Amino acid sequence: MAKVLEGPGMGLLRKWGISTPNYVVVTSSEEFDQLSQVNDWLQKSKLVVKAHEALGSRFKLGLVKVGLDLTAAKAAVREMLGKKLETLTIREVIVSEAVDHKEEFYASAKSTRDGVDLMVATCGGIEVESNWDKVKHLSIEIGEAPTDSALSSLVKDAGFSGETAAKMAEFLKKMFTCFDNEDAQYVEVNPVVLSGKGELVALDAVTLLDGDAKFRHKDWTFPFAAEFGRAYTKNEEEVMAVDAKVKGSVKLIEIPGGNIAMLPAGGGASVYYSDAVVARGGKLANYAEYSGDPPDWAVEVLTEKVCSLPGIKHIIVGGAIANFTDVKKTFGGIINAFRKAKNEGKLQGVKIWVRRGGPNELQGLAAMRALQDEGFDIHVFDRKTPLTDIVDMAMATK
Repeated sequence: MAKVLEGPGMGLLRKWGISTPNYVVVTSSEEFDQLSQVNDWLQKSKLVVKAHEALGSRFKLGLVKVGLDLTAAKAAVREMLGKKLETLTIREVIVSEAVDHKEEFYASAKSTRDGVDLMVATCGGIEVESNWDKVKHLSIEIGEAPTDSALSSLVKDAGFSGETAAKMAEFLKKMFTCFDNEDAQYVEVNPVVLSGKGELVALDAVTLLDGDAKFRHKDWTFPFAAEFGRAYTKNEEEVMAVDAKVKGSVKLIEIPGGNIAMLPAGGGASVYYSDAVVARGGKLANYAEYSGDPPDWAVEVLTEKVCSLPGIKHIIVGGAIANFTDVKKTFGGIINAFRKAKNEGKLQGVKIWVRRGGPNELQGLAAMRALQDEGFDIHVFDRKTPLTDIVDMAMATK
């Protein structure tokens, strides 16, 4: 799953007909000053200023300011930008139009094994957490959509009545359409408010998307939010950009301070090898994986990033026995990147450990072994070698 920050999440809701406040996302006080000169609502409205980062409890952390005029909003933007919270630095701020309202509601859609769980409650905001028993659910099977009668029954069961019930049923219908069409895993709007004009408005959005579906959505020009209490590194962003374009998958997470770099094939193998390194007292320099028979050039990009990790002493190219990922082809991308890195002086003193099986494994393993003749410190094993043996051998030569 890929988390989307509030601004892009609100943009997706708007795309499917859900009302949201006016808002801007800024990365500097100068940018906000410029936007305030050309947006009348910033000059005339009461404003809400929030840190635009992937973290919870923003209000408790002093990262939400409400009911501000433009002067106070500018001061809040200057105060928040650059603020450090442990490993996180506030790099973006979202400024939105305050919406006068008396009631707050809750709505969400969550992917389940059998389909989608649609949820709604008459209590929203911070109140929903202590009143979770009041949240009502509608289960929707895979490939189905909620009927008007089912939505009407749901909102009435939750305690809505009259015009508000009809409006909430329509809101949920639009939210489900957004969820379904945007390849979402989770969409939460908390709170949904009834404005003074009698309109339901989404004041906030928590959105998780299927990141692997990005190739289907040309308007997903926004970056995904980092899940590790920090911004993505340049290398991570570049691998994500490749991942979004290709069949199959390439992944990278950098871990500062480690000396054992990982380049496993398959999500299961990546966790298996990483756990084996940690269990033996090793320090990982990264998490990575390639799977689903990605093109050789995509694996080459991933390998280039792995080879550039600082302070590494070992690279583990591990994998089980592939079903359809072409070992020769993907190893071709890895070999190209190894040669490039060696020419740039990046693999001095680095030992490479390879264990793999699968389609065209004999040719792929032979090409890897041939790197010994080019001066690489490389050790290559086939499917007969237990997976963790190469971890043991690498750890024994620390």
